[in-house]
Amino acid sequence: MGALTHPEAQAHPEALSHLDALESEAVHIFREVAGEFERPVILFSGGKDSIVMLHLALKAFTPAPVPFPLLHVDTGHNFPEVIDYRDRVTAEHGLRLHVASVQEFIDSGRLRERPDGTRNPLQTAPLLHAIGAHRFDAVFGGGRRDEEKARAKERVFSLRDEFGGWDPRRQRPELWQLYNGRHSPGEHVRVFPLSNWTELDVWQYIEREKIDLPAIYYAHEREVFSRSGMWLAPGEWGGPREGERIERRLVRYRTVGDMSCTGAVDSDAVTVERVIEEIAASRLTERGATRADDKLSEAAMEDRKREGYF
Repeated sequence: MGALTHPEAQAHPEALSHLDALESEAVHIFREVAGEFERPVILFSGGKDSIVMLHLALKAFTPAPVPFPLLHVDTGHNFPEVIDYRDRVTAEHGLRLHVASVQEFIDSGRLRERPDGTRNPLQTAPLLHAIGAHRFDAVFGGGRRDEEKARAKERVFSLRDEFGGWDPRRQRPELWQLYNGRHSPGEHVRVFPLSNWTELDVWQYIEREKIDLPAIYYAHEREVFSRSGMWLAPGEWGGPREGERIERRLVRYRTVGDMSCTGAVDSDAVTVERVIEEIAASRLTERGATRADDKLSEAAMEDRKREGYF
């Protein structure tokens, strides 16, 4: 199946819709990686961006199976609904799933829990270990340039050194959608097929393609408590603290990650259409509104990128 699968695109290939153009670009990137690299892998968390990325990979290679395994960096504090979705989808499509466990690194003494209980910053070591152990040379990620300023300057093909670090001086121009995957032994390339998508694009594509998502992306009642202007889920990682009161509210999640630092937003959007209306009216990015780990410092994501996570 080619990227142009919709009747209007077939009838007028010279006038692709916005979503068709984004889809076509992403499918091209997947096929380019398949031709240039020996051992690619798709980072898959069960979040909406990785779900859309997997959907595009399935489109890129159908009727053949996706020729790459999936890799999930499991913090041990994931939303149960997301883990259930991850396992169901991998089984449904017959995909290989590798899990890099933060908990295993803590249990073995290779990592220590943070005082604040947040595990997102601890994902770097398990990720880099998995990349090295499986000799992955291309790692697909669902990062988008509209999410955060450290992501805004990222290339589609992002060269990483033998320690997984990002050096802006070594990044290459990408004129006319020409991607240079050259790398030395021990290095690898992070690949971002959704770089040019926005949160609204992602949701409009989910609506058009009728893509199933974990239920927490839609409004539901949940016990939460307020901290730093966000509704966080209570749990063993350090909440609620003294003076923080648990409430039962109608909320949904714009992004999913470690439960200790991923905030919910007040919402009554129970359908894709309502979510799209809500996002179109929002003036805050999803990470800016709901991710406490990005608020640790002005350069939190930039630091993690240089260390080898993003």
